[in-house]
Amino acid sequence: MKNRRKFTAVYKAKVALEAIKERESISSLSSKYELTQEQISKWKREFLDKSELVFTLEQPEIKAEKENQKLKEIIGDLHLQIDFLKKKL
Repeated sequence: MKNRRKFTAVYKAKVALEAIKERESISSLSSKYELTQEQISKWKREFLDKSELVFTLEQPEIKAEKENQKLKEIIGDLHLQIDFLKKKL
């Protein structure tokens, strides 16, 4: 019984991009990467179908900046509460 191979997303993207470039035929890519032509075509189709997500996903830097701003607001609120409680004592 043959073990199934698992491929990373990076590997799949690399193969799909080569198929999209069409510098080599699907059959030659199949031989080169030891994959079936159907598998390469599937990855290519999936890559093209989901390509718009690249432009819609929030960038990590923007997400981190928003999180930092939120944490700064929380810290500010906590300082206000601490100052208020110090005055009560």
